Amino acid sequence: MLLLAIVVTGHYLLKPGAPTFRPDITLQTISGNSINLSETGDEVLLVNFWATTCVVCLREIPQWITLYREMRDYGLRLIAVSMPYDPPNLVLATVEQFEITYPSALDLDGSVAQAFGGVRATPTSFLIAPGGRIVARESGRTDFTALREEILKLLAAR
Repeated sequence: MLLLAIVVTGHYLLKPGAPTFRPDITLQTISGNSINLSETGDEVLLVNFWATTCVVCLREIPQWITLYREMRDYGLRLIAVSMPYDPPNLVLATVEQFEITYPSALDLDGSVAQAFGGVRATPTSFLIAPGGRIVARESGRTDFTALREEILKLLAAR
């Protein structure tokens, strides 16, 4: 069970003071679209904070692409959020280089990272259940097997 893995490994932790519910914010994507997180409906939402200077982040992009392709039609919504210090031109170049098809948002002023409890480290990901409850936060390398299992459980419970 992922919850057991959460307790044992410490990878998925909701820090004291961290939000327990999806922030009511609007993200601006590099393609010029707006995404209001409060309008994600009954989808399972994954928000992944990353940086072009983060080696782990760059290595994980192909796995994020695969996860998104496998599960988007079942109700998974994945949004990548670049860190405030990441130059937009480098973010755009990385998105194009990897041919990322899921939405990529810029956090130019740090307000998105702040809304998620002050994210500073990359990668950091939040798994949000339908309805908006944050069920997991992972910093560091992603355990894609455990994450996939948890997403399937959340999708099945909708």
